[in-house]
Amino acid sequence: MTADTNRVLVVDDELTIRVALRRCFARMGWAVDEASNGESAWALIALDEEQPPPSRYRMVVCDLRMPGLNGIDLYERVRARYPDVLPRMVISTGDIVSQEAADFVDRAGCEVLQKPFELSAIRELALRLAASPAP
Repeated sequence: MTADTNRVLVVDDELTIRVALRRCFARMGWAVDEASNGESAWALIALDEEQPPPSRYRMVVCDLRMPGLNGIDLYERVRARYPDVLPRMVISTGDIVSQEAADFVDRAGCEVLQKPFELSAIRELALRLAASPAP
């Protein structure tokens, strides 16, 4: 990643959401990597052990509920191995009312986008993260 390129990882099992987010970020000039599940996202985050992933992603937008490795499990893996990524993790979910989701959001303290969300909310978050010092 060059110093003037922002890169985002979009993790969601719904193709329509990944496509919408890819287009939104591309219009902003961001490079976009996509994963349809938590395992694929983890493989991208941990891609190169020699260069820590915090330098790769300015932002990780991750669905909370996915089959297999879900957003909570992915968050816990990232927390254990690459804690510098956590301030740049954004959880997107339509399930903010279940006790498990509410407990996770309270404990994690990360940004949460409640589905359905407006693309303007994504743009605002992306601009805020892009303005913060690079990891």
